[in-house]
Amino acid sequence: MFISFEGIEGSGKSTLIAALALELQSIGADVLVTREPGGTAFGDAVRSIFIDPQMRIDPLAEAFLMNASRAQHVVESIAPVLKTASIVLCDRFFDATVAYQGYGRGLDIEMLIRLSLVASQSIAPDITFLLDIDAATSIERVRARGTSDRIEQEDTGFYERVRAGYLELAGRFSRIVVLDGREPPETLLAQALQIVVRRRYMVTL
Repeated sequence: MFISFEGIEGSGKSTLIAALALELQSIGADVLVTREPGGTAFGDAVRSIFIDPQMRIDPLAEAFLMNASRAQHVVESIAPVLKTASIVLCDRFFDATVAYQGYGRGLDIEMLIRLSLVASQSIAPDITFLLDIDAATSIERVRARGTSDRIEQEDTGFYERVRAGYLELAGRFSRIVVLDGREPPETLLAQALQIVVRRRYMVTL
């Protein structure tokens, strides 16, 4: 099973992924936790470039960077694990490229979807959890961390466009489950765990 997690900065993805991984492992599941960009040595190198605040990167170059990382990620990490009975939990996948470089930066949406599917070898998540928060909450949470990367330094308008794009994608693809990112972490975990267990084991907690 392949599960991705999406949302604008500060939405709580990392917290939910860590908690869900522990819960799934406690019921006997083998779990791979990974992220984009990243997940491989090559992907981590791309990530360091992508988030560097000193870099000025053209939107199309951003999209190609993300998909280069994704292609290696799928071949080296995701595809081999999906051939087993393991569960992949991925912090962002190709919906992020469509939301950020498409809705956020203004690149063609359909082109980005096609490009991402080529990079992923048409592998798509079984479930995508979209942790939805508003742009003001996102910026407030990022500022509270004390440090920010290149993407986290974008303005409110950018995050509003990305959030709107994510919600539009949720209306288009039934695999995307929208969760309220303002809910407490334990509530989000319970909601996500019930959905994952029901779909994987056909039972309800």
